[in-house]
Amino acid sequence: MSRPLLFLDVDGPLNPYAAKPERLPEGYTTLRVPQSGGAAGEDGVLSSRRRPLRVWLNPEHGRSLLRLGYELCWATTWMDDANRWLAPVLGLPELPFVDFGEALLQERPDGVHWKTGPLVEYAQGRAFAWVDDEQSDLDRAYVGACHRGAALLHHVNPRIGLREDDFGDLAGFARLLDAPRATG
Repeated sequence: MSRPLLFLDVDGPLNPYAAKPERLPEGYTTLRVPQSGGAAGEDGVLSSRRRPLRVWLNPEHGRSLLRLGYELCWATTWMDDANRWLAPVLGLPELPFVDFGEALLQERPDGVHWKTGPLVEYAQGRAFAWVDDEQSDLDRAYVGACHRGAALLHHVNPRIGLREDDFGDLAGFARLLDAPRATG
């Protein structure tokens, strides 16, 4: 049986962006990521006038994620850029990512998060856990109705990011999937 997927959002779970700098959880390092965009100067050369994006990451999280026994997959607006900028800081190998395509940041009329449908489609019935700071009961209901495998939608507080308890919950879900099925 294949390992379950672990869909990883970045901003919130791995980057506690909502934390106040003076209350940043222990163990985090600050990364400055150049933002794309900008305007052409008089010489016609594009120059970025946007300030670099501040990202807080805890390098220990990479090791903790790798020990969980999941197949890791980025589920973030960073998409493949997470491999370029974030994976090296976290000590993660290059990971597959969900390409959200036209669904990216598109609000749905039914209130389901824009990531939920693409994640269910990507999983193709495979068991998965999804860590994010934006899931709701509507997303749980959608996954329950549209996904034929086991799923854990795990909310992470964007002020504190992933904590030991979160890793424990993810490990517990993976153990449940490995437990032999009781026969009656």
